Parts: sequence; C-alpha cells; structure tokens
Amino acid sequence: MYEFKTGNELLNLCSAYNKSIGEITILYEMETSEKSREDILLKMKANLEVMREAALYGLTRDIRSVSGLTGGDAKKLWKYTEAGHTLSGTHTAMAVAKAMAVSEVNASMGRIVAAPTAGSCGIIPGALLTAAEILNSTDDDVINALFTASGVGITIAYNATLSGAEGGCQAECGSAAAMAAAAVTELVGGSPEQALNAAAFSLKAVMGLVCDPVAGLVEIPCVKRNAFGASNALTAADMALAGITSRIPFDEVVEAMYRVGKVMPYELKETAKGGLADTPTGKRIKEELSGK
Repeated sequence: MYEFKTGNELLNLCSAYNKSIGEITILYEMETSEKSREDILLKMKANLEVMREAALYGLTRDIRSVSGLTGGDAKKLWKYTEAGHTLSGTHTAMAVAKAMAVSEVNASMGRIVAAPTAGSCGIIPGALLTAAEILNSTDDDVINALFTASGVGITIAYNATLSGAEGGCQAECGSAAAMAAAAVTELVGGSPEQALNAAAFSLKAVMGLVCDPVAGLVEIPCVKRNAFGASNALTAADMALAGITSRIPFDEVVEAMYRVGKVMPYELKETAKGGLADTPTGKRIKEELSGK
C-alpha cells in the first residue's frame, strides 16, 4: 500500500494520504519490515543519538585519523564560528563544522551513522542538527525528518546508486546532500513537493563529482566534501522554501546522475587512480603512508 520506488510515486502517496514524506516512509518501513511503529521510531532515535554524539565529539576533542592525515579542522572552524568571524553566516558555518566533525570521527574509526554511506556520513547530521537548533525542533520532529531523508535515499537507491565506486562522489555526497535538503525542508514545514525540489537542487549542484580519495582513504577530500554537502543542503532547502522549482524533475535528475556515473572513467570512481589522488602531492602522501 505504501510502497514506492520513485520520487513521483512518493509524492502521489503523500497526496493520496495527505501525509509528509517522512510519515509515508515510516508507514513504508512498517509495511516492509513488519515491525511496529514504536520499534522503527526507536531505531531511528538511536541513529539520531549516534549522530549527535559524533558531532559533539568531533567538535570538542582533539582527534586525529588513523593515518594522521585529517582531524581537528572541525574544532578549528567551530571556534572560529563561535568568535563571530564568518562570511558565510553563523548557521552555515555551524552546519559545515558539524559535518566535518562527524566525518573526522569516521576517519578516526569512531562511531557514526552511514547516511547513506560512511564516506558521506557528516552531511545529514551537519545540516539537520543545525536546522533543528535554529528551529528549536523536538526530537520527534528531527526523527521524522530523518525518515524524510530515508525516503529520498530509497528512491535514489532504487533508480541509481549510493556508491562512490559505482557512481562517483556525486552518488555519495550528492545523495546525502539531497537527502539532507529534503529533510531540512520538511523540518521547516515545507511541502513534499518542495522537499523533492530541494533534493533535486542539491544533486544537480554536484552532478559529475568524482570520487578520488587520496591514498585510497576516506579522508582527503572526503571530509571537506562533507562540509560543502551540508552547506549545499541548506542552500537548496532555502531555494525550495522560497518557492523556486527545479525545471528538471527530481526523478530525472536521479536518472541523469546514474547515467553520468556509468560513463565516468573507472579512475574517478574510488580507485584512487585519478583526480586529486593522482596529483603529485596525492601520490607523495600515498608513498609516505605505504612506507610507514
């Protein structure tokens, strides 16, 4: 009854039952998992707590990744933001700092929620937790928004890919940004249509983004791409909430992303053989780590 595979099918369900994307996704999960609403909500609440813990840890601790390549940048940006020195605005900088914090926790082998992947784990918490603080949202509100993100992720997984190895970073950080944008839009009170417009904006913004991890590690440029993914999501949400619509429908954007990923050279899909990984500095870092 509540099954959907595309954004258009999701919107039709929202219209037919007069419910949000988040609520339809909860009903979908209940139907497909045969679990109670309470069990499903408790599991998502646990995910929310892990996101919060990871963000706090990364913002307040002096952490370093196992390789030593990354760590501590989120804390630097957080202090810079608290001092009021921002050009992008306090809220955007806060979201970016949280996104980096969670990504740095991942690189240091900490506990995160792969949302939708470990490589893009900071984008949804960065954007959503910041929006929730701005709005003074309840936990229930944020949990519902996480289901909104899940609903968008389901459609992308069905019709394209969430894997950097298959579709480039557009499929990982791009999908995460799209999920976050939709979640933030519904959290603010936007309609399902506005949420999918926001998701389309986010994904279009990074169409063709390659996956080129230096030394094959999910650190450079992954942490910084999580940062920009959170900023992307908030910007996309604002555009949608302002009444701007995507001339290319969400489903077609997803299909285009998948086609782009298919023709992308394998060197640019998580092989660490192209892009930034193939620069002189990228190669030197790989050699230095190999010699350890």
